[in-house]
Amino acid sequence: MAGHGDSSSSQKKSSEVMNDVPTFSAENLQNNMKVIYYSRTFMSIIGGVIAGILGFTGFMGFIFYFLVMAVTSIGLIAKSKFSVHSYFDSWNRIILDGFMGGLMSFVLFWTFAYDIVHIF
Repeated sequence: MAGHGDSSSSQKKSSEVMNDVPTFSAENLQNNMKVIYYSRTFMSIIGGVIAGILGFTGFMGFIFYFLVMAVTSIGLIAKSKFSVHSYFDSWNRIILDGFMGGLMSFVLFWTFAYDIVHIF
C-alpha cells in the first residue's frame, strides 16, 4: 500500500489535477468571442428593422430587443451543440457578452425603419 510519502502517489495526484484543469487556446477563444459579437450585432440590426417595420413603439420595442437577444443566445448555444464549455470559458460569455452592446444598433435601425415606413 502506498503511504503519504510515496512518490508515485504524488505523481498520480498531480497528473489527475492536470487532467481536471481545462485548457483553452487564446486564439480560438478570441475567435469565438468575435463570432458572438458579430452575431449579436447582426441580429440587433435585423431586429431593429423588423421592430420598426412592425411599428413597435416605446417599451414594446425594448421587449422585442430582449426577445431577439434571448433567441440569439439560444441559437449560439445550439450552434455549440449545447457543449458551451468546449468553446467558451463560462456560460456568461455566450449568454451576456454583447447583450447591451447591440442595443444602440437596435435603436438606430428601429427608429430609422419606423421613420421610413410609418412617418414618410
